[in-house]
Amino acid sequence: MAWLHRTWSRLRALARPVPEIPAALWLQVLQKYPFLQALSLEEKAKLRALSALFLRQKQFSGAHGLVVSDAMALTISAQACVPLLHRGDAEQAIALYDDFVGIVVHPGTMVAARDMHDEAGLISHRRMMLEGEAMQHGPVTLSWAAIAQDPLQQNERGTSVVIHEFCHKIDMRNGGADGYPSLPGHFLGLTSAAEARQTWERTWASAFDAFRHAIAKAQRFGEPAPWLDSYGATAPAEFFAVACEAFFVNRSHFAQEWPQLDRMLAGLFRPDAG
Repeated sequence: MAWLHRTWSRLRALARPVPEIPAALWLQVLQKYPFLQALSLEEKAKLRALSALFLRQKQFSGAHGLVVSDAMALTISAQACVPLLHRGDAEQAIALYDDFVGIVVHPGTMVAARDMHDEAGLISHRRMMLEGEAMQHGPVTLSWAAIAQDPLQQNERGTSVVIHEFCHKIDMRNGGADGYPSLPGHFLGLTSAAEARQTWERTWASAFDAFRHAIAKAQRFGEPAPWLDSYGATAPAEFFAVACEAFFVNRSHFAQEWPQLDRMLAGLFRPDAG
């Protein structure tokens, strides 16, 4: 608790006041999601501090007449800050989200026009249904209908659209979303940044290929579908974000299915764990 006292003291010393999160509202959000309930007391205290700082820095707006309530904003903030729990102190960790301010919440699924390029170089114009989108140096857009799905079902599937989109933001810190985020120093105990990058790229490329083959077999030949969300097969960046969702929401199942990726994500999001 000494850590929490120091953190709150530093936060309150900043120019803009940090919002006070009512205890009842905080407990309501924690109790709704099994993966938040499972955090240690220290992690919950840090998550509350991070969420308060996040709420101070970001601006929420509702689309199509949606009014974003305090409970909705806190639900999003708490999940967005879970990947930051072990990335240094509150101010250092929250800096991973310092390239944007706006968070736009839609009441339902969003429709977006996209130009799709096939292997022959032909371009087709398609309308895509989206539950969320993260823009580099721009806002994060989320579907409240997706966020508000049954938390127990989300836990079983290892999904969180909020974590998905904010892990895209972390991925974008060193350029566009490509599934290759900046790695902490001494990643997995490796002293060379080049060796760390090679280890990451080799592991994820192999896993992505295996996942795509498993999805194809399930779709074409009726074989059992992989547990991980099939959307991850669309691109390396989506595979990374889908894996991050599962890592945080249902880590025990994720580690069983993808032990090598669990090790990679632990090295990325928990560098202080050794």
